[in-house]
Amino acid sequence: MKKPFILVTLLAATLLSAGCASSLSGDTYSRAEAQRPISFREGQLIQVRKVRLEGTKSNIGTGAGAVLGGVAGSGVGQGRGAIVGAVLGAVVGGVAGAATEEGMTREDAWELTVRLNNGESLVVVQEVGQYDRYVAGERVRVLTSNGKTRVSPYAPTVPAPSAAQ
Repeated sequence: MKKPFILVTLLAATLLSAGCASSLSGDTYSRAEAQRPISFREGQLIQVRKVRLEGTKSNIGTGAGAVLGGVAGSGVGQGRGAIVGAVLGAVVGGVAGAATEEGMTREDAWELTVRLNNGESLVVVQEVGQYDRYVAGERVRVLTSNGKTRVSPYAPTVPAPSAAQ
């Protein structure tokens, strides 16, 4: 009775931890970036390409898979057979858990090649955001904060209301 409960609990913990990854899209900011200056440069997109960001490879998936596999494998046989089953189950479960974690956290991304107004060119790779619609030739801003760089669509400045209004 305890083994199914342990298996379900470990699987749930693995899935929850995989969902905690932060976004790498251009329209998501970390809490540390709020109320901090962010520098930007203007430029033009010269190439837009869809790419994939590989998934995370923390040891969470490997560990959870190994535990699940070990528990499942220990139910095979008795005595030494259970020990061998547990070891083999842990190895197979660890490999499967690592592959599952990487696959579940893999994301679509943009590779954005930008020619800045000063003539410099750079490439930024960022996760596809909810509102991202990049087209070669459009004006963009390249924002840099805390060593991270993102590309954002250019929005012309709206003039401030005059004091007479």
